[in-house]
Amino acid sequence: MLDKNIDKVLNKIKEKYGPSSDLVTRIIKIKNQKILYCFLESVSSDDKISDFFMGYIDSYIKKQIKFKNLYESLKNAIPNSNLSTVKNYEDVFYKLASGFTCVFVDGCSEAISLETRSTLDRGVTEATSENIVRGPKDSFTENHQKNLGLIRKRIKDPNLWFKDLVLGRRTKTKISIAYIKDVSNLKLVKYIEEELKKIDIDGILDSGYIREFLLKDDKSFFPRFHSTERPDLACMALLEGKIVILVENSPFVLLIPGLFIDFLHSPEDNYQKAINIDLTRIIRVISFFITVMFPGIYVALTTFNPEIIPDELLISLAVQRGGVPFPTALEITVMIITFEILRESDVRIPNASGAAIGIVGALVLGEAAVTAGIVSPIVIIVIGLTSISGLLFTEIDFVNGIRWWRFIFLLASTIMGVIGFVACLILFIVKLCSLEFYGVSYLAPFSPYTKHQNAIFRKPISKIKKRYSFLSKNIIRMRDDSEKN
Repeated sequence: MLDKNIDKVLNKIKEKYGPSSDLVTRIIKIKNQKILYCFLESVSSDDKISDFFMGYIDSYIKKQIKFKNLYESLKNAIPNSNLSTVKNYEDVFYKLASGFTCVFVDGCSEAISLETRSTLDRGVTEATSENIVRGPKDSFTENHQKNLGLIRKRIKDPNLWFKDLVLGRRTKTKISIAYIKDVSNLKLVKYIEEELKKIDIDGILDSGYIREFLLKDDKSFFPRFHSTERPDLACMALLEGKIVILVENSPFVLLIPGLFIDFLHSPEDNYQKAINIDLTRIIRVISFFITVMFPGIYVALTTFNPEIIPDELLISLAVQRGGVPFPTALEITVMIITFEILRESDVRIPNASGAAIGIVGALVLGEAAVTAGIVSPIVIIVIGLTSISGLLFTEIDFVNGIRWWRFIFLLASTIMGVIGFVACLILFIVKLCSLEFYGVSYLAPFSPYTKHQNAIFRKPISKIKKRYSFLSKNIIRMRDDSEKN
């Protein structure tokens, strides 16, 4: 409950914010009655305060000869579309930090908050981590309302609902759960909402925080949530029956549940001819197996089972390895680590010099290693093909999962050869099959098998008439002419 004495209110606000220089407070008198307004200059716009509040004070209130209730007059007449009532100090501090101006009237236990927030985001720009050739170019930003708008402008159905929560004892971060009421699994929506309400932490700074709380004791290397900065991909997920979680100040949203096949797809797949996309998706699947298993296969065959390799190729490999002092497994491990370091540095440094360092590292360093006799040329080819295949995947958690399993396959092949590789492959498949989220299998629609239309081979849009049954009970996407009649 707010104090009715305006001086006490001012003292509590100043005491709470201490020496903060961005706190602005002012007391004015109208008809011998005090009005206090305060805002945080760092997140508020002085122009909006002048237009929405001080302009009204000057042009309206001072011209009134009589008014029965100053608080009601302010509340009903201030020209601001986002105006609300505040009844306690906790809400006052939240509103101030959100860019609102709070107005207190002496003798009243309520306050008025009006939106005067300043534009502190970078605006709607192109996606940086999910580049596509054809399709919408806009991306999510750090502005929460803009992110909701980017979804709402694409899906104009009133059944698109947003449930808002505020998490973080200190950050007071707004979280929105987006779903289509008659398409999504409402039990999953309720489960996610309840799990989010259990989060008790001092701060939520990015959507990545949410992922860890929803997946308790997650020991899998591969992610079960898909994150994206593309609004069109988020809308595709909503139309399939998935749930989208948006976090204030984060340009990445979470798509729940995330399936293994989602990471082999691209939103651009829906904007091109289906027959061309089939070939692209096959290439992605092949690239996945190459980037995960190729180093392990090479070590297993050359070290333990060379009899499987044709004689001509085996002789060529033996000649290339002449003079190399290290075993094949050590060569592969050192070069994989070297290329991962190059890739990580390419991601972290500015774009202007990133490409140059990648080329220099890949070409010059690899050539120097071969010339010095440290590694054989075939190892450079193996690692190069492995690394290039991994570049097809952009989701960082999925890429990290590939890295882990690549080393696991390499270790199993180094210890037991082909037998170790096959055993690791079985473990890999079993592990993926065991993953699920709220009853949805990670390998769906393959395990368990479901009639699908959007896994590897995509049908033309005009023939995709049903959603996945494991994502939504409302599976009808498009009705036939006979059904319409």
